[in-house]
This record gives sequence, structure tokens and C-alpha cells, in this order.
Amino acid sequence: MMLSRIIFCTAVLLATLAVILLALFSPLPKRKSSPPWLDLSLYIQQPPNNNIAGSNNAGKQPQPDSNGGAFIFHRMLTEGPENTSRVVGKAQGFIIPVEHFANSGFNIIYLTFHTPQYSGSLSVEAKHVSRQDTEELTVMGGTGSFAFARGVAVFAQTTDQDDQQPSSGNGVDYATYHVKLQLRFPNQSRTVFG
Repeated sequence: MMLSRIIFCTAVLLATLAVILLALFSPLPKRKSSPPWLDLSLYIQQPPNNNIAGSNNAGKQPQPDSNGGAFIFHRMLTEGPENTSRVVGKAQGFIIPVEHFANSGFNIIYLTFHTPQYSGSLSVEAKHVSRQDTEELTVMGGTGSFAFARGVAVFAQTTDQDDQQPSSGNGVDYATYHVKLQLRFPNQSRTVFG
């Protein structure tokens, strides 16, 4: 009787010791190390088909006047600042830059990507647009390659506009904007690339 208790206790002790040793000396699973941030640099500019000679501002998006108003735009996303740069998507938005509309759900800029590497869209919150040359806005989410993305979008008006006319007094904006995106994909062990 005593011998069976000794054998039982020894077996339990050895099993416990085996579990502890396996936990301490087992190799860790290898994880792909990927950067926690995805950085993109793009340009938002007027589509070339809206610059047709003789069209007299056809298709141009007006700037809101000083009394308020909506800024509605449809632009193209390119890899570089030149009009001949590869188009990677489009930028669309509806912004009401009036203080009492600052928290409006309408103040969103949608960046849509159509490339072999990235397919999807990003929603950029434009609540605090102050019409400065550089604006830092918040990326609120995305779809496709950018699902659950969060981060920062820095919009800066480019100073090299040799092939474009500056904004005229008639409310037409010909500006090109440089957009730097810094994206993070929360609740995921790795960053999603395409």
C-alpha cells in the first residue's frame, strides 16, 4: 500500500517537473519582425482632364469664402508632384471649415488606392482645418490593405508649382499637396502590406 503511494507521488512529481522544464526550455515560435509603422508619401493634385484649354475653370473645385461654405473636391493621388507622375488613386472630400461644423461627420477626406501593392481606402478626419500651408490630420480607419489603420496624415501645400497657376481671386484652387502618411495597424501582430 505504501509502495503504490510512493509510485503515485513520484509519477505526479515527474510529470509536474516535465511540464515546467518543457515550458522553460522550449524554443519560442519565430515571429516575422515587421515595422510597426507604414510610411507613405504621396501627392494630391488636380486631374489633368480638368485643365483642358478653353474650359474656363470647368471641373475646378472652389475654395470656401471667408464667410464659410463647403469645400468639395475630387483629386488624383500620384507618386510624385509632376502631372506626369503615376496615378495611384484618388482623394475625395467634403469639408465645412466653419467652427460650429468642426465636429461634423462630413469633414472627412477619403484617400482611395488602386495599385498592385495597395488596394483600399483611408479615412482622414479633417475637423480642425485652419487653412495653413501645413495641416496635421488624423487617420481614422481604412478598408482593404488599410483595414483598421490609425495614424497621422500631414498635408503640405507644395511650393514648386511651375506648371500650375496659383490660386486666383475667383476661388479656383490649382494647388498640389504633399501628403505624408504614417499608419499603424492596432491589435495586429504585424503590419499588413497589400
